[in-house]
Amino acid sequence: MKLYDGGRAPNPRRVRIFYAEKGIPLPEIVPVDIAAREHLTPEFARINPARRVPVLVLDDGTALAETMAICRYLEGLHPEPALFGATPKQAALIEMWNRRIELGLFASVTAVFRHSHPSMADLERQVPEWAQANRDMVDDQLTLLDLQLAGSRFLCGEELSVADISAGIAIDFMKPARIALPEEFANIRRWHAELSSRPSWRA
Repeated sequence: MKLYDGGRAPNPRRVRIFYAEKGIPLPEIVPVDIAAREHLTPEFARINPARRVPVLVLDDGTALAETMAICRYLEGLHPEPALFGATPKQAALIEMWNRRIELGLFASVTAVFRHSHPSMADLERQVPEWAQANRDMVDDQLTLLDLQLAGSRFLCGEELSVADISAGIAIDFMKPARIALPEEFANIRRWHAELSSRPSWRA
């Protein structure tokens, strides 16, 4: 297998952290330089027409190009630890929170970065108003996350799940997006400090 990887970009990080939490050695890494627009080349488009990273290319040539699709494939091969849930109830809760994070906090932070950061000016048709609209939504998403974390160690209980990986990366991505984490979100700060101390977070 080969993993087409985008370095410190958030979605490739999610996949590498998932590998690390599973205890699975990374496959051959093929670096894709986003700043140099390598993901926009015809050669890369033949691997993933959506021109996004990461992409996991299997030994039979199948290209898995969405972060959660890659993680679900790995979960199927290596069921333990069960990062998508070990019971129907756990699986449903994890799916619910992962979707809330991806469609809420993660999407908003990404929109702020893509539409306001100077490094994206040559890669994105930036709409400053869209960046501001998403910046205004971030606090609501953080409030939801903080409330959930008030009652448990991780998002869906006492064990880390793929939802925590998505949410933790969203919080990390707030820094390059130039969004401060307000001091009052003590539960997020406690949880994020624990995530950041895990060996997987250096992946």
